[in-house]
Amino acid sequence: MALDAAAPSSAGGGEAEAVRPLLSAEEAEELDATYAPYARRDAYGTMGRGPLPVPRRVELFLRAVLLVPLRFVAGMLLLVTYYLVCRVCTLFVDEVAEEGRPRLRGWRRVAVVRAGQGLSRAMLFVFGFYWIPETHRSFPNAEDVHQANVSDAFLFNESPKLQILKVSQGTTTNGDYLLPFRTGAFLARVPVQPVILRYPYTMFSPAWDSMDGARHVFLLLCQFVNYIEVVRLPVYCPSEQEKEDPKLYANNVRKLIATEGNLILSNLGLAEKRVYHAALNGNSRAIHQKDD
Repeated sequence: MALDAAAPSSAGGGEAEAVRPLLSAEEAEELDATYAPYARRDAYGTMGRGPLPVPRRVELFLRAVLLVPLRFVAGMLLLVTYYLVCRVCTLFVDEVAEEGRPRLRGWRRVAVVRAGQGLSRAMLFVFGFYWIPETHRSFPNAEDVHQANVSDAFLFNESPKLQILKVSQGTTTNGDYLLPFRTGAFLARVPVQPVILRYPYTMFSPAWDSMDGARHVFLLLCQFVNYIEVVRLPVYCPSEQEKEDPKLYANNVRKLIATEGNLILSNLGLAEKRVYHAALNGNSRAIHQKDD
């Protein structure tokens, strides 16, 4: 795993070249204001390269030596276990010609699904998410609508298909903002259940905003405890007008989530996030190209 000097290698001495800021404080502040949904505000600073006091560096180094290897090995064991479960459950199962993969039914399907659910939760535990509180919210006078339409939204018993998870923003933010929704999840004209994920933190924010993947996973593994909160909103049933206009459907669900989650609506998207990342890495031309 490639890590630069903001990780534990910087614990033993002065500032390394890789952690020197590529932008002045004024430039960084202006960028953070312009691209606020992606600005990182935890103890590790912009892109996880912020300066750390010596005690924090020593602590990070010790966690990297003691905690990361244990979690890495445990995570790999879970992946191998699920691979073996899938292999066993697909033995002697004919592939579906048009799909090119086995179609599982009966106990095989149940075993794969249940093992996937259990091992996924175990993987979150390995990553430090020991407790995951879940809240179910209801709207005034919405209970009857929910009960009347839940069979249309989630066909657990009648259909072999599972629920489909859609991340409608197309990218991730720092958790304070809500970006425009893509219409893919709303083209089917069926009810959806909005879910809000929150990541409370003290030192390291698990929200993936402006940090490269390797560094993010490394710092996530270095943190003893990570927090996540799940808020489930009632099933949203589209009106006839929303069924005919996926953009309207997506926008109304987005406004509902922003209201319930106390989130700030933003018109930025993946393109702006890439510009922001490029600028943080010292490529100021990306901003000018975006403006043009």
